[in-house]
Amino acid sequence: MAVVEGAGRTVDEAAVRARARDFLAAHDEAAGPPLDFLRARFDAGLAWVHFPEGLGGLGAPRELQAAVDEEFAGTPQTDTGRLAIGLGMAAPTILAFGTPAQRQRFLRPLWTGEEVWCQLFSEPGAGSDLATLATRAVRDGDEWGVDGQKVWTSGAHFARWGILVARTDPDVPKHRGLTYFVCDMRAPGVEVRPLRQITGEAEFNEVFLTGVRLPDDLRIGEVGDGWRVAQATLMSERVAIGGTPIRRGGGMLGAVLAAWRERPELRTHDLHQRLLRLWVEAEVTRLAGVRLRQQLAAGAPGPEGSGMKIAFARLNQELSGLDVELRRDEGLAYDDWTFRRSESVDFFGRGPGYRYLRAKGNSIEGGTSEVLRNIIAERVLGLPAEPRADKDVPWKDLPR
Repeated sequence: MAVVEGAGRTVDEAAVRARARDFLAAHDEAAGPPLDFLRARFDAGLAWVHFPEGLGGLGAPRELQAAVDEEFAGTPQTDTGRLAIGLGMAAPTILAFGTPAQRQRFLRPLWTGEEVWCQLFSEPGAGSDLATLATRAVRDGDEWGVDGQKVWTSGAHFARWGILVARTDPDVPKHRGLTYFVCDMRAPGVEVRPLRQITGEAEFNEVFLTGVRLPDDLRIGEVGDGWRVAQATLMSERVAIGGTPIRRGGGMLGAVLAAWRERPELRTHDLHQRLLRLWVEAEVTRLAGVRLRQQLAAGAPGPEGSGMKIAFARLNQELSGLDVELRRDEGLAYDDWTFRRSESVDFFGRGPGYRYLRAKGNSIEGGTSEVLRNIIAERVLGLPAEPRADKDVPWKDLPR
């Protein structure tokens, strides 16, 4: 049993459950707006129990979150799809590198859903090699002037804030001249344009930053330390994508199993063998995710998340392909090509054609599978690093 002692108290599962039940006894979720209930839950330390007290948590072990979530089943919940970037990426980064004032300002409305976040990392000329990004931030007194272009920005069309990495020193090698900011998505000079995807929708965007003024108190971490902060964000992102809790037989596998059970006339021996193989792989991946989440320390995920993210992407793509193949001609139909500005990925509210097409993005978003394999090879397996001729070259001298 996980136990934390401090300040004259013991925090274990029984204590956390008791605290949650006392809260529910004192707060009728039907008596007022859901937002009021969520705010009170955060203030009671029952949002992220592993976060510090006063910041939505109790300083308890992360694994106790499952007990809290069980107690709060059926009550108002945060929209984890719409808030995925804020919850999975911005929050742990702000906790790890933000100032006390930044933590107090951003974490509560981030968790309650009052403020949505997006990620301003990738650029047209800096995709897999993020450190070559060209968006510039130039200091002017207590402000920074930002100019550049970002791409593949999920949710920028409804986000209030964006986590932004910009180049503040072009005279040093690419990894050393970066700084991490919070970008006000409503600031003058921020322009968001939709990117229509193969599915017909536009959950992604390109974002143009022209003379955007950001106060220095929106900087996260030290000037020039943006690469280290960004790495923490990216590790959290990969855990959020690949390590999301899934019940046994759930997720994309569940959609295939439903078709298999409902349509026995579609079954063949070869499809059965493929489904059995993918079932085993999905179960191994699920259990590996359980172990990964148990090992995580708050705000400091390791490279193991890269392996989980690769496994998630490959399984989603293979399973969605099997789903289409299993349904034969029916699987080739597409339910809706209408252009829409979606606010979250809805794998299971749409048909198999949508799942098949959307899953193609899983091996790109959150870091391409090729880059993640390099991370695993170097940081987990200890293999020699690839030659990097530009490692010690000032960014301004790199060919672009």
